[in-house]
Formats: sequence, C-alpha cells, structure tokens
Amino acid sequence: MLKFTSRDRETPPKRDSGARRRDFDEIYRQFAEDNAAAQAARCSQCGIPFCSNHCPLGNDIPEWLKLVAEGRLEEAYASSSATNNMPEVCGRICPQDRLCEGSCVIEQSGHGTVTIGSVEQYITETAWEKGWIKPIVPARERPQSVGIIGAGPGGLAAAEELRRKGFQVKVYDRYDRVGGLLIYGIPNFKLEKHVVQRRTEYLEKSSITFVTNFEVGRDASLGDLRADHDAVLIATGVYKARDLVCPGGGNDGVIAALDYLTASNRKGLGDDVSAFESGALDAKAKKVVVIGGGDTAMDCVRTAVRQGAKSVTCLYRRDRNNMPGSAREVKNAEEEGVVFEWLASPKAVLGDAARASGLRAAQMELGEPDATGRRAPVEINGSDCDFDADLVIKALGFEPEDLPTLFDEPDLMVTPRGTLRVNPETLETKVPGVYAAGDIVRGASLVVWAIRDGRVAAEAITAQLNNAAQPIAAE
Repeated sequence: MLKFTSRDRETPPKRDSGARRRDFDEIYRQFAEDNAAAQAARCSQCGIPFCSNHCPLGNDIPEWLKLVAEGRLEEAYASSSATNNMPEVCGRICPQDRLCEGSCVIEQSGHGTVTIGSVEQYITETAWEKGWIKPIVPARERPQSVGIIGAGPGGLAAAEELRRKGFQVKVYDRYDRVGGLLIYGIPNFKLEKHVVQRRTEYLEKSSITFVTNFEVGRDASLGDLRADHDAVLIATGVYKARDLVCPGGGNDGVIAALDYLTASNRKGLGDDVSAFESGALDAKAKKVVVIGGGDTAMDCVRTAVRQGAKSVTCLYRRDRNNMPGSAREVKNAEEEGVVFEWLASPKAVLGDAARASGLRAAQMELGEPDATGRRAPVEINGSDCDFDADLVIKALGFEPEDLPTLFDEPDLMVTPRGTLRVNPETLETKVPGVYAAGDIVRGASLVVWAIRDGRVAAEAITAQLNNAAQPIAAE
C-alpha cells in the first residue's frame, strides 16, 4: 500500500472518440489484474476514510482496495457486496468525482485520486467471471411476504435484502423488463444492458418473483397489494418530465428526454419502436439542441451523436462550474463533438406547431444566490440569440406523479414537492405497513442513493415483520 508517491493515477483505457461515436458500446475498457492491483495499492489507508464517509452506502473502500492490492479478490468482493447490492453498476455510473473519489485524501494532497469506481467494477466483474456470485439461499424461509412497487435500483436492492432474510418477495413494475431507468433511461455506452439483465437473472434464481407490465391503479390498487402482502414498499422513482415553459414549448419537434432515451434503449434491445422509425425520436441527420445541465442531458447529447445527428448543442443556464452533471460526462461529450452553450436560457422554440426550426435563447449572468445557495441566473437584456434546431430535447428534470390519486390511496401523504412523506428513520409512509424509497421520497437523485434507501427500507420492514411475528406473552 501507500504507493501513491511512486505511482500515478491511472484509469482504464478509454476508446477513441471517433470510434465510440459510431456505436453504443461502453467507452471504458476493463482494468487488467495488474493494473487494478497497482491502482488499489495507491490507497493511503487513512485513519479517517473520507471516501467511505462520502459514499451514500458507506462502502468500506480502503478495506477492499487493500484486498485487491494483496490479490485477495474473492474477499474483496465479499467486502464490496456487503454494503452494495449493485457494485458493478455503481462502478460504472456513479459520479465518483463528486462522491468517493472527490473526497479521496491523496487527491487533496495533489497526488491524484485512486480510481475507486474502476477498481469496484473490476472486482465485481471478476466475481461474476469466477462464479463467486451464487443465488440467495436463506438460512430459513419465512411465511411473510413483501410487495415492492418498482423494479428500479431501490426496489431491487430492497428485494435482495429481504430475500436474504427469508421473506417471500414479489416485485411489480409497469415496464416489460426489470431494471427501471437502468434499462430504459441510461444509455449502453455507460451501462450495457447485459449487466442489468445478469443481475435480474440472479434475483430470479434467488426466488424473487417479478410481475411486469403491471400498473398499480390500473391492475390493482395499493389497498389490494396491502391485502396480499404483509408489507409494501413503493419504489416507483419519478418519471414526470418538467415542461419547457416558453412559446412553442409544446410544438412537434420538442420532446422529453426520457421518451427519447427510452426509444433509443428499446431499439438497442431489439424492440420495434414506431416513434423512432417515424423519425420523431431519432436524431439522425438532425440539428439537435438539448436543454439542461444534468446527467440526463449528457445522456441525451451523447446518444444524439451516436444516432448520427448533424450537430449537437447543449444549452445550460448556468456556467460549467455550476453544472449539476458529472464533469467526467461533460468532458466525454466534448470529446465526442458536443458544443456547450453556457449561460444560455431558452425563450422560444422557432418554427410552427408541426415543425421546430430553431431555438431562441437569452444570454445569462450569475446573480445573487437563490434559496438553494447557488447563484441564480439573470437574463442580460437585449442578448437574444438563435440556434438552428430540428429536434429540441428538454432535459429539465423530473417530478413525482400524483401517487395518492393513481394508487387510490388518499391517506398517502406528500410533501410540497409532491414526493411521498415518510418517517426519515424507517421510510414508512403515513399508511401503516407501507414504505417508500428512492426518488419518490428524495426527488430525482442518484442510483447509489436509491440503493441506499432500498437497504434502509428493507431493514425497517424486517424489524416490523419480526416484531409482528413475536408471540404475545401470557399475562
């Protein structure tokens, strides 16, 4: 260990930008064993591991880095998977630059962070390859059942933890495949779909039941599921796209980011997608403008490049330093030919109701901090400028659906933001025995936070069902 003074930071090889523009394959190669061990050996094994403290899951990162450096990979996987239900996913898509790696002590000392995410991915891929990941066989089966609404990362993490305790677990999802945004929202160049499907097969072999094409409110009410299960977890995520509020914002040629990404991912999975075939959700040969500055916007611009767009521009109303998306993703997008227009805010979609021809935007400057503490963008008078656009993609974030109405459960309480109100310690809603986790509680957030919430909810559900199963002492 402690090799950071003699070894530089190294990431796995990244494919040439010209080559990766032509396909949807992941852009990073895998670490070779020697390279992974060499990077892991750079860890300083600090007494206070800020990397772990800034990981939502509290992963014991120095522990498994030490085990990798020593060649003890099976033990490294046992350590990594003890706190993370999807380390191979988090290793690929977590914004490590904002979390563990951004808090690495040797990074602060100027030596360059350990490439934690890449080593995490290497550990788990090795575990799959070596057959160390076995289906769950609980120490004892329990008769109680738990219903989980939503087969995204939060729901899947909870399902695995509950199954380990021996509960009977059934997961309901509105889509035809398991994985939620991991399947339909995140492009292949960041997360190839076989990675998610492999995890799904593992859960199925662990006797977790999945019911797809199932919508609560259409196929059953929340009350029906409560009658069928001893506890219910709501892990639906947030899917309602925020609107583009400006003249022309509802015209043809203006589309929601998730509709666009879902169509692209479905095509990659071999589905027939009529809106893609018609050209409505295909960027080929079009001038594309994406509005937004988060990771979803980065997914859209990089997808448009691979679909053969004539040009791709990203408009964001703040500057680069205030962009909420991963700096790594911005850099990847720039390498692939995306043009960023910082401090620009849309004012109108040009063209007519049947066809977009451009976007008018105002130049902005950063003023005083707003309620969130970030400097608010302020329009510069007389600064309007026009951008050519055949396709405008709005990646402005997501809001929760009205679940009390959709689920026919008026006792579900919501916050002013529309997210479900829960006990912060247990994640139980105001409806007894009904819990909620992930984005439907915290708002649009990261996969790693959804996994964390799923684990917390599973622990609380286990405690509740254990207490319910205790015999009442005779007086």
